[in-house]
Amino acid sequence: MVTIRLHNTKTRVKEVFTPIDAGNVRLYVCGPTVYDRAHIGNARPVVVFDTLFRLLRHVYGTDHVTYVRNFTDLDDKINATALARQKAGATGTLEALIAERTEETIRWYHEDMDALGALRPTQEPRATAYVGQMIAMIEVLIAKGHAYAKEGHVLFRVRSYADYGRLSGRAVDDMIAGARVEVAPFKEDPMDFVLWKPSDASLPGWDSPWGRGRPGWHIECSAMSLALLGASFDIHGGGIDLQFPHHENEVAQSCCAHPEGDFARVWMHNEMLQVEGKKMSKSLGNFFTVRDLLDQGYPGEVIRFVFLGTHYGKPMDWTAEKAAQAEATLRKWRGLVAGVPATAPADGVLAALADDLNTAGAIAELHALAAAGDAAGLKSSAALLGLLENGMGDWVDAGVDLAHFAARLAALREAAMATKDFAPVDAMKAALLSAGVEVRMSKAGVEVLPGPGFDATKLEGLL
Repeated sequence: MVTIRLHNTKTRVKEVFTPIDAGNVRLYVCGPTVYDRAHIGNARPVVVFDTLFRLLRHVYGTDHVTYVRNFTDLDDKINATALARQKAGATGTLEALIAERTEETIRWYHEDMDALGALRPTQEPRATAYVGQMIAMIEVLIAKGHAYAKEGHVLFRVRSYADYGRLSGRAVDDMIAGARVEVAPFKEDPMDFVLWKPSDASLPGWDSPWGRGRPGWHIECSAMSLALLGASFDIHGGGIDLQFPHHENEVAQSCCAHPEGDFARVWMHNEMLQVEGKKMSKSLGNFFTVRDLLDQGYPGEVIRFVFLGTHYGKPMDWTAEKAAQAEATLRKWRGLVAGVPATAPADGVLAALADDLNTAGAIAELHALAAAGDAAGLKSSAALLGLLENGMGDWVDAGVDLAHFAARLAALREAAMATKDFAPVDAMKAALLSAGVEVRMSKAGVEVLPGPGFDATKLEGLL
């Protein structure tokens, strides 16, 4: 069996991955808060952990991997969005408007992530369906002295968990200075965080031993992972921005409520995404949702390819140049593998992915397969990265046969060699380039290929 090595954030070293149960490898990834469209930074962990999901399924078997990614469908941002709609004149109760917004946003999310070639996780729990489990976990924490109720709130006692800060490498006392912690009179310690908070009549709420209210954000993932994966599971993933405080708080809650378990044995965090070398920001005008890029004409497969070109543990830079190069590469590769049956992934590609999900190294191996003319190996290996799959190829206009254009340009060049009048050749070449066609002319002949921005409609009338 292939040996997989993964960098474990918790231990800060690359480790051989040994699942708790090879018959049911378990992966949990923090999903979106569903109040708006997912931006391209939100999409990076989706692509990263989808690739891990594919690798695990290949190694352990499709039916032996459980991948859970949640939807946070109860949150103050969702409430605020629904309240804004209500104030703008939308009809219906606040609960109905919240439900409408979350359903709409989940549908958008599925459409956008499907476009990137991401497989649906095994389970996609919604937080609202697990409030009972959250309340039960909070009760356990209170009973064990790790949490306390005050003024309708329940808070976790951070100092009751000796290993708090281990995941993020921070000391509790150091965190207090300059930390973004809520100062409140009901807290015993500034670092204590909310497990439950009260809801007034204008906000959604659930009955609990501490009054009508709603859970804090951090308890959601702890309760859902426990219910679906158990007190110990293999891998927990997410963006580096969630490492503290969200993941740190998850560890504390889960380990204190269920000390018999390990919670997540391996932690994986993907680094952040930039746009053209700068942090993505609405004020800089470089903030894009996935739907923005799709609507601008970037195929989902191209977006995925750009993401995979950088190791998940390094900051990734989205650039138009990278997208153009990705499009050109994928067009060539799709031409090579058209009609070719898939076989088995190449050893080099599998080895790269097994080495801490080295997608950049895997893509280098794909280039080598393409250069060697191994179309079957290229197709099978690319599928491990979610590339060159049939369902992702609609963006390539396979109905245009460019061979006729190559033959026409070759004939014009042959005639020009005799007449010394190269104007018709130059005109034809310029028209092809304008249509996004790559033109390669050499002593061996003329080759034309779809390139970045290829537009078949601009070829009309050229023959």
